[in-house]
Amino acid sequence: MANKKILLIEPGYKNKYPPLGLMKIAQYHGPRGKRDNVRFIKGEDRSVMNEAWDRIYVTTLFSFEYPKISQSIDFALEVANGQADKVFVGGIAASLMHERFLDERRWHGIRFIKGLLSDAPAVSLQLDEFAEELYSSDTNGRPIEDLVPDYDILSQIDYRYPVRDAYFAYTSRGCIRKCHFCGVPKLEGMQRDTESLTDLVRAIDEHYGPKKDLILMDNNVVASARFKEIIAEIRDLGFVPGAKLMRPGAKVAVQRRVDFNQGVDARILCKDPMYLRELATICLKPLRIAFDHLGVKKPYEQAVRYAAEYGLTELSNYMLYNFHDGPEDLFERMRLNVTLNEELGIRIWSFPMRYQPTNRPNRGHIGEKWSRYQLRSMQIVLQATHGIVSGAPDFFKHAFGDTFEDYARILMMPHDFIFNRTWYERYDQDHKLYEFQAEFSSLDNYERAELMELLSSRDPREFVTLSDFAANDKVRRILRFYIPVSKDELTTIWATQKELVRLEAMSDLGLAEDERVEDAGLDYEEESIAITAELAPKQRAVA
Repeated sequence: MANKKILLIEPGYKNKYPPLGLMKIAQYHGPRGKRDNVRFIKGEDRSVMNEAWDRIYVTTLFSFEYPKISQSIDFALEVANGQADKVFVGGIAASLMHERFLDERRWHGIRFIKGLLSDAPAVSLQLDEFAEELYSSDTNGRPIEDLVPDYDILSQIDYRYPVRDAYFAYTSRGCIRKCHFCGVPKLEGMQRDTESLTDLVRAIDEHYGPKKDLILMDNNVVASARFKEIIAEIRDLGFVPGAKLMRPGAKVAVQRRVDFNQGVDARILCKDPMYLRELATICLKPLRIAFDHLGVKKPYEQAVRYAAEYGLTELSNYMLYNFHDGPEDLFERMRLNVTLNEELGIRIWSFPMRYQPTNRPNRGHIGEKWSRYQLRSMQIVLQATHGIVSGAPDFFKHAFGDTFEDYARILMMPHDFIFNRTWYERYDQDHKLYEFQAEFSSLDNYERAELMELLSSRDPREFVTLSDFAANDKVRRILRFYIPVSKDELTTIWATQKELVRLEAMSDLGLAEDERVEDAGLDYEEESIAITAELAPKQRAVA
């Protein structure tokens, strides 16, 4: 039954890592599996329209990418000529929002797969043997989840993943914790170990050639009872400090690294220095530690101190915000990293990650201690810093302030002033920023509260009429600064700033693209910053 035509579709969103699920499905159907003809596309590539496909798989990633996911599912149905039984949709969003996908009437008949493909293929894919569906008799085969990813399909698309020259693997699945903000318990269940990492790496070497890095996607590796064995296995694979890979024909060896890209648990790391001592025996870069709220400040700080003690000096952390925290909680966490950097002589990069419910199809959630305007402001600060919070004192103070009061004022600034702050501080001959600051400093707490409420009640395109709703004269007057600057004026500002070499140097944080986080929400735009977003990737100024 070989030579069937199989189409794999990844929606057209930006993502850091290749679609591991589709790569394993490609292995199942490919030359070392069912020997079918497999085609992989990114987005809606209409060149596939002229062929008859026997099966179409669509992967899904974050739930807030629902619009692009929907577009790809509709496209898959079109490619299948309306034959919904040929279309299979799986992945994170399809699992976390399973009922929503099932309830969409236009997708009736599509199979939405929840969770991992960890049973026999025919079982995981819900195939009907009575209907003699393709490979429906494969009820005892090796689970697709356990197959070696097929790297060859990545050459079929033009999109280049920031992280691609790597072994993508798990040494464990699931997690011992059940954090309310996390989708892992729903996706993977309780923590358990996976099959041999060594066997996987050797198989990838044999079929696709050696890879530079080892990306381990475990959710909580330090909770594994086999933690020391896992680290020993990584060492045995050659991923020790200073490890390099010399490829045939290359003149220069490339530095290798290990990355537990989901981070490690400070609440476990702090209990015994053994964990950091073991992690220091592999070429780990960076060490990622989650710092989700101030309640874990003590274990987080202890874990960082252990890391510094054992020579792990390049750290990165995820900082959840917009959950049960408020701006002051987030600022204190960011500020702690500056203190630790200075005291311990290490480098910690933080990546604030805005919380969204795992079943919400957009990024519109507003936490109880945040306002809509504050969240927009934080996003714009992060756009200017490329999503990174450096622990370097000067950088941090300029971007976020030296105290919480400074930070609170920054979050209330007009967004054009936030993103182009260096321009308005140094080169604006009209001194608009200083005029704004003088008026803002005269507002009392009640007036500032009214201002925040007004700014959070409208899209920025409506700010031109916002003064009509102000009850206070001083608030009404200061609202003129919040009217978005024209596109022509922004273009002039950015063209001038492009010549400022010093600003280019400030934005060079020394952090490689493949060490940044999967998604910091920087591309999500409300009407408020639609114009800013057009040139944001080119803008190098630090807010």
